[in-house]
Amino acid sequence: MNSFFKKINSDQLTLVDFFATWCGPCKTMAPMLTELKQKVGDDASILKVDVDINPAIAQQYKIQGVPTLILFKNGQPLWRQSGVVPVHQLEQIIRQYI
Repeated sequence: MNSFFKKINSDQLTLVDFFATWCGPCKTMAPMLTELKQKVGDDASILKVDVDINPAIAQQYKIQGVPTLILFKNGQPLWRQSGVVPVHQLEQIIRQYI
């Protein structure tokens, strides 16, 4: 997952969705993140990390439940929340860091 660290360490805002394929709320978030990407365009990238495939990364960021969303810029977490987050709220959070 070297590309993961390259992405979150860039100066572009990156919203990371820590998810699991068996997680119902994660399945709810998937189309919402697609909609969010259309709204924010190139202002932020969205990266999905399957916690079952990448347990070391999930452990490093102390992911206790899925979905957990973390917004990064230059390797620093700017915002974090677990659970389903509405698209308009995510857009507002991203816009405040642009």
